[in-house]
This record gives sequence, structure tokens and C-alpha cells, in this order.
Amino acid sequence: MEKYIEEFLEYLDIERNFSSHTLSAYRVDLKQFSRFLLLSKPSLTVNGINHLTIREFLAHLRVRRCSHRTTSRKLSSLRSFFRFLSRQEYVSSDPTSGLRTPRIDRKLPKFLDLDQAARLVEAPSEDTPLGLRDRAILEMLYSTGMRVSELVDSNLHQVDFIGGVLKVRGKGRKERLIPIGERALEALTKYLEKRDTLLKRRKRDIAREEALFLNKWGGRMKRLAVMRVVKRHIKKVSLELNISPHTMRHTFATHLLDAGADLRIIQELLGHANLSTTQIYTHLTTKRLKSIYNSAHPRA
Repeated sequence: MEKYIEEFLEYLDIERNFSSHTLSAYRVDLKQFSRFLLLSKPSLTVNGINHLTIREFLAHLRVRRCSHRTTSRKLSSLRSFFRFLSRQEYVSSDPTSGLRTPRIDRKLPKFLDLDQAARLVEAPSEDTPLGLRDRAILEMLYSTGMRVSELVDSNLHQVDFIGGVLKVRGKGRKERLIPIGERALEALTKYLEKRDTLLKRRKRDIAREEALFLNKWGGRMKRLAVMRVVKRHIKKVSLELNISPHTMRHTFATHLLDAGADLRIIQELLGHANLSTTQIYTHLTTKRLKSIYNSAHPRA
């Protein structure tokens, strides 16, 4: 099983150009399935896997109290994997064919209102290089709507200060240009003036770090570090909200839509492949409109 998984991941990497984060997610899902087979059906070959085997794995996930969303993602990984094996003629049939995906209750994404967003992005102190970095991170997340993975993967050369745009590589390694707001550009400029202070903290004598955002040791920031930045400043301004860096992306899209931006423009800015993914934000604004109507109209 392991050799098939590695060949599949190599195909996704080289031929499909999938990002390292997507490849990592596929690896986790497929390795879990492989471990399940090793423990429950050690003598089973890959060609012996059928739809009952897949159903048993899904039942195993339910016993482990995996959510419908997680189960759906793992089944999607298996579908892609077995379609690949079928095309390569490693299996005689696709065992995931005909299996229904668990129904997912699509939750409306959380977002900040205008006042909350302003309080959050202005929370970091600008007296230190790390404070300037945090301010730039929050301003960039809110100004561009970029994914956290896109932010931590960004390099210095991707910022066009004259044009006021950032070139990012999103899902499927597709490149797109995102406008950077004036305040975000200002915050980014202030941070970059002090960035070398962080770079000097590097202990290893290696090539100059090209990462746009550095950690306190002068290396590239990780997604978890950005999450800590957001959580720290949420606490600082006493916003009693359980949010993540991705909330800034939702906030960006919702505020644009509230201001009358075209949905297809928002789709382009977010890097969504399908308009249906972006349409979740129309439900948010409709819900808010109803709330305002109910509280303001005398006969609501």
C-alpha cells in the first residue's frame, strides 16, 4: 500500500502541481487508511479492497467520533487515490464508486464587524520589530483576504510597492495578484524597515532568508505562529471571540460584499476556483440584512 501512496503523492506533486499543504493532508488521510488496513486486515492486498472495506473504514471513523466534515474529506482523499490506481490499472475496479459522501451541515463563517476588525489590526505595539511585524500581518490578512498558507509562503520579491499588489501562489499553485490597501502597505513598509533586526538573530550561517514574514529567530514564520499572533491580539483588545487567522479572510470578503463589491471580483481576489464557494458570503449578508430589518422596521 505504501508504494502506491507515494506514487500517488508524487503524481499530485509533479503532474497536478498541488501545494505542500494539500499533499500533507492527502498523506495524513491515506496513511490513516493504510494503518486501519494493517491492523484490521493485514493480509488484504490493494486489489482486494472493495466498497465494504471502505464502509468499514468510515464506520471506524464514526466510532472515533470524527465529524461529518472530516469523514467527508477522508473519503474524498480515498476517491482521488483509487481513481488514480484505477487509471494506472493497479486495481480492477474503484471501491469508492457509488459511495455517498456524508452530508455536511455548512456553517456560516464567523467574521468581525468593522469596529472589531479595526481594533484588532491596531492592537500591536509599533515600538518593537515584532510589534511592527504583527501589525503588518494583521493588516495584510484583512486588506488582502489571503490564506494564512499564502501569507507564510510569501517572499520579499512578490510585493510590488509601486503597483500596490502582491503576487501569491494559492491552491493548486495557481498565481494571482491581490491589491494591497494603503494602510497595509504603510504597515508593511514600517515592518520591512526593521526586518533586518530579526534577520540578524539567525544562528545558522545560511543564505539570506527571502521570507516576507520572519519569526523571532529570523526564520520563515509558520501557520501556527500566525495563529498565535491573532490569538494574542484578540485577547489584548478583549474581544470575547473564538476566531482564527482564517476569520480575517471571511471578514475581508463580507465587508467587500457589504460595500457592494461584485461576487465574481471577490471570487477572483480570494482565489476560489468555483463561484459556489464564494456564495457562502451572500448568505452572511442576507442574514445581517434580515437582522437589521427586524430591529429597525416598525412592523417587522
